[in-house]
Amino acid sequence: MTDFRPQPGEIPSDATVPKVVVSRISLYLRELQRLEASGQQTISSSQLGTLLGFSDAQVRKDLGFFGQFGYPGVGYRCEELIHAMRDILGTNHAWPVVMVGVGNLGQALLGYRGFGRQNFSIEAAFDADPAKVGQTIQGLRIQHVDELPAVVKSKGIRLGMIVVPAVRAQEAADRLVAAGIEGIVNFAPVTLTLPAHVQSVSVDLAIELEQLSFAVTSKLAKAGAL
Repeated sequence: MTDFRPQPGEIPSDATVPKVVVSRISLYLRELQRLEASGQQTISSSQLGTLLGFSDAQVRKDLGFFGQFGYPGVGYRCEELIHAMRDILGTNHAWPVVMVGVGNLGQALLGYRGFGRQNFSIEAAFDADPAKVGQTIQGLRIQHVDELPAVVKSKGIRLGMIVVPAVRAQEAADRLVAAGIEGIVNFAPVTLTLPAHVQSVSVDLAIELEQLSFAVTSKLAKAGAL
C-alpha cells in the first residue's frame, strides 16, 4: 500500500462521511501526535486501534473513507498520517475563533492551551456585562458584543463559540450568524435554531456525565450489584 495524502478537492463531503468517523479521526490524530512527541515514527492499524479500543479493521475502514495510507511491512508513518489527518479535518491552517460569553467557563476556555496545538486561536471575546467589558483576560481585552460584526469582518473569522446561559444562547447565535459566522460551538444546554448554511456542534457536559452514568449503571446491573 502506498502513502497517500488527500488533496482538498479529493476529500469526501461531510454528507458522505458519518460524523462518528470524523470523531474517530480526531481521536486518531491526538494519539498519533502523542506518539510522535514520544519519538515513535511508525504504527500499525492494529496498534493504533488497540490504544483507542478499536479493531484494526475499524481503523482501516475509517481511513478508507479518505484514501489509501501506509506502507507494506511498515504500517503508517506517524508524521505523514498526522499531516493527512490535518488535511482531512481542515486544521492544516490557523482558524481564528470568536467567543461570546466570558463567565467562569468562558474564562477557563480562554486559558485552554489545547486549542493552539490544533491550530485554533480565540482572537476576540465578547460579553454584554459592563462589569466584564474592558477587562483583559488571558491577554484579550473583552469587548462589548455590539462590536462583534466589525471584528468578524475585519479579521475574516468564520468560527464562533457560545458560552452564555441557556436563556441568552439563541440571541448570541443570532448575533454570530448576522456577523457572518459559519460554524458555531455551543456550550449552552439548549438547542439552537440556525440557518441551513451554518454548522453547529453542541457541548453539553451534563449530557456527557449522563452517558457515563448510564455506562457505569449498566455495568453494575449486569454484575448484579444493583
